[in-house]
Formats: sequence, C-alpha cells, structure tokens
Amino acid sequence: MSYLDHFNLKEQPFRLTPDPDFVYWSKQHARAKAYMESTIWLADGFVVITGEIGSGKTTLLQSFLAELDDEIVYAVVSQTQLTATQFLQSVLTEFGFKPFNKRKVELLDMLNMFLIEQYSNGKKVVLIVDEAQNLSKKVLEEVRMLSGIETHKEKVLRIILAGQPELKETLESPSLKQLVQRIRLRFHLGPLDKQELREYISHRLAVAGNRYAQLFTDNCFDVIHRYTGGVPRLVNTLCDTALLCAFADGKGNVDAADIMSAVQELDWKEHENNTGIFGPVRNIPPAPGSESHITRIEIRANGETESVHSFPAGRVIIGRSPDNEIYIKSKFVSRHHAQLVSDEDGCVIEDLNSTNGVFVDEKQVKKYKLEDGDVVSLGVHQLVYRDLRDQVALDDEFDEDEDEDEEEDDEASATGR
Repeated sequence: MSYLDHFNLKEQPFRLTPDPDFVYWSKQHARAKAYMESTIWLADGFVVITGEIGSGKTTLLQSFLAELDDEIVYAVVSQTQLTATQFLQSVLTEFGFKPFNKRKVELLDMLNMFLIEQYSNGKKVVLIVDEAQNLSKKVLEEVRMLSGIETHKEKVLRIILAGQPELKETLESPSLKQLVQRIRLRFHLGPLDKQELREYISHRLAVAGNRYAQLFTDNCFDVIHRYTGGVPRLVNTLCDTALLCAFADGKGNVDAADIMSAVQELDWKEHENNTGIFGPVRNIPPAPGSESHITRIEIRANGETESVHSFPAGRVIIGRSPDNEIYIKSKFVSRHHAQLVSDEDGCVIEDLNSTNGVFVDEKQVKKYKLEDGDVVSLGVHQLVYRDLRDQVALDDEFDEDEDEDEEEDDEASATGR
C-alpha cells in the first residue's frame, strides 16, 4: 500500500514538477498572471515577472500558456546562457524555423518577416523568456531591439521576461536604461504568508482527491511556515516528506510532530525568511500615511456611493476579478477592465481591451488624461476622479511651516528669550 491509498488520495499532492491543475491563485499570483495577460491586450506589452527560487514562476507561465487562444503564437526560451546570435536562433527554432548556419543579420531578417506575416494574418506573437536572470546584457539589448519591431500601426511582438531576483538587479544597470523604459509592467512574486500557506496546502490536497477530515492538523501550519518561509517548492518538499513520515507510523493524519520528523529527515534549519537574514519582497500597498495619496476614486451605482479608494503614484487595475486594486462586482465589467496610472502630472485611464468599453462624459475612450471631477462609466458603475495633488502640496507646505516654527522655538529656548 502507498501513502496515496492510505490517505485516500488519487495522486501526489506535493510533487515538484509544475502542473497547472495544482495552481493556487494567491492574490499576488493572480496579479502576476493578470500582468502576463496584459501583454495580449496591449500592443506594446512588455512584462517582467521576478520571484525567489521555488515561488511558482514556471507553473504560472504554464498556466498562462494553457489558456492562450489559437490566435496567439508564442515561443518559450528557457535556456538563457546564450550569445546574442544563439538567442535569436533559439527564438526562431521555437517558431518552427531551422536557423542554423545563418549570420545575425539574416536571423533578424527572418524574425522580422515572420512577425510581419503573423500580424498580417491577424495573429499576436508572444515571446516568453524563463530564467531570464541568466541573460547577458548584450542579449537583453537584443530583446530591446526585438521589442521595437513594428508596423506603421503598432508593435508586433509581446514579451514576458521571468526570472529570479537577480534579474531586477541587472535591469537597474545604467546601460539598460532604454530597455527598462520599454517595460510596461513589473511584478515580484514573494513567498506565501501564513494564511496563504494554509490555503495552498488545502487546495493541493483537494485537487489530489482529499475529501475527508482535515489531513493536516491546525498545529502544522506555523511549523511549516517557520521551516519553508512560505516558498511553495519548499512547502511541497516538506509536506510530501511529512506525509511519508505519518504513513510510516500508520497515522490517519499529519500533525506538528510529523512535520518536525520531516524537518529532521531533510536536515533543515529555520528558513531565512523568518530569521531576519533575508526579508521577502512583497507587493503590499503602503500603510496609510507612509506615502502621499494623489488619486481618489469614488465608485457609484444607481446614484449611491459604493466605495471610495485613494492611491499614491503608480498603477491601479480595475475589474470584476477580486485580485484588482479596485474590485467592481458586475457582469458589465470585464475581469481586468481598465487601469489608472497616476504620477506627478496627473492620472490617465486606459481601457484594457474590455468588452463594454470605458466612457468619459458619455464618450468612449481608449486612453484619456483625467481632470478633477471627471466621471468615468464602466457598465452601470461610475467612477468619480479626484485629483489630490494640490492637497498633498498644501500638506507638505504646512509641514515645512511647522518645522520652521519648531526651529524658531528651539532657537528662542536656546538663547533664553
């Protein structure tokens, strides 16, 4: 008897090979996938996804690829320790060519002609580079050049770079400034928090066929997080080993003692995420007051206010999927309907290829710079935009005046006046 029979499981719940059927959509994984999907909606789609080893990037990519329509033509390059010429050969090979014994200029011409042909046939082309942290700066410069291939109307190649955190560091190089300017969206996948870890384990067990009592007892999860740091690949390794330990002892479920037995079997120490040696990078909104908010959006429906949101400078996605910063539950709103981009110059709203469109003052827009008081319509909902920049400036001026008054008071105290 295997442990699968013992625990009434149909398949291994914690195997390490990527399997889209087992994907757990934490909020940050759902956001990363939404960013990848944006390469399809946006003509100049260029996305960078980074994450720690074992954070689920490859599984995420496979899930994204499994859902692509027939109108999408894609290439996946995973071997990235290449010269610029070898990289171009790899891309063309993925697209079905035999590009060997060709000079670089011939390779570029082949790729350019292929992209224009696909565009003429109504196809969209996506290039996905996994393990992109290994790309040399020369190859990354080649990627920049490829991202600029266009017809007289739009870019013809969408690009997704996925890699470990070193990719972020490489992109900070001054020599890659032009490449960074082409990147539309960037996202870093951090580890799972304790609640996400519990949901992740329960999800994988359910997919594997667990339909009975809680297989992992409540006292397991804190211990699992302590020794894995919330990194999915480490969670899989520890949980699989714990199941084997519990099975060997003839137990009907896994408890904290089994987790510790697995830790000893693996000879693990507490994960660095929990010791302070390494702090995970998380995409968490800043705490109120930690950063000045310059945009406020009031959501209305049927003449009543449903919610009010305010944001600092940056990008905000609006849609009916719960992973959006602004979540609107409505059949008239697309899953990822529109985005707001705020900076020191104001706020721009852009339609993300939604089904029912974006309207400002009853006029449909694709991309529009908002003015204070503008009303944006998404289906039956209205978004009222408020520009908070003047208020932020006043607050800053008030703070400066207060600082000056305090300095004068200190000086007066010091001189005995």
